[in-house]
Amino acid sequence: MTATTADLNAAKPQSGSDASEGMSYLENLPRKVVTVYVPLIIIMIVLLFPFYWMVITSIKPDAQLLDLQNSNPLWVTEPTLRHVHKLLFDSNYPTWLWNTMLVAVCATFLSIFASVLAAYAIVRIRYKGAATVGGLIFLAYLVPPSILFIPLSTIIYAYGLFDTPFALILTYPTILIPFCTWLLMGYFKTIPYELEECALVDGASRWQILVKIILPLAVPGLISAFIFAFTLCWNEFVYALTFISSNHNKTVPVAIISEFVDGDVFRWGSLMAGALVGSLPLVILYAFFVEHYVSAMTGAVKE
Repeated sequence: MTATTADLNAAKPQSGSDASEGMSYLENLPRKVVTVYVPLIIIMIVLLFPFYWMVITSIKPDAQLLDLQNSNPLWVTEPTLRHVHKLLFDSNYPTWLWNTMLVAVCATFLSIFASVLAAYAIVRIRYKGAATVGGLIFLAYLVPPSILFIPLSTIIYAYGLFDTPFALILTYPTILIPFCTWLLMGYFKTIPYELEECALVDGASRWQILVKIILPLAVPGLISAFIFAFTLCWNEFVYALTFISSNHNKTVPVAIISEFVDGDVFRWGSLMAGALVGSLPLVILYAFFVEHYVSAMTGAVKE
């Protein structure tokens, strides 16, 4: 006995209706509030509160900063820009900001260039021991910078680079290259090998394959590595404190701590203003490239 068309249609699973029914609980407003809005609000408060605190503290008068008994620590009644003015015009903060930008950009590009070559050689050029080399490179990233700065300081003194931006530009890649290489190795593995094999058959060199095929497809991974390296350079403290001593060569993280703290007196208004202004370049960087950053962490190149 053969089944009719109606019977066959009735026997098929209704995937679309099941999916809609499975998500129907979100259409209920009370459940949506509990499962979606409340967690999002909590996450936003936790993430944005440090920026709010920096803004509030940087525009508070000294009287309200010191008198916590009669003033609300979470609000300001008489905002002032005196701390910001003092930071930008009565200190070397623009110079510190320029030093931080110079060091971060140069060290990041140097690290990305070396990481691209290392990751391509380990992943795309098949040879014995490539996996071991990749694992050793990642293990190098696990070495704490607080251990490395002692031998590195000897090298910096020997080459006469102490108290110069080159001391940071040449030492930051020691902590950036291992992780960036490991990150790009994972992304390069997602690029189909068939593309490279076809290019080799057509007579392309390894350098042409890297520049014209691999790198264009790995742009999200490169952006992700760049953001990580740039952020680490921008916020690095130990090397900048050890290798830089003069005021005009300091970077922002070290300068605002050393210049706006007098013994046990903390000038919180200027400190928070410096931290707020110093964080703006990173905020802008993430705002423009967050989509590429997320795609590199969660996605891959599909065949």
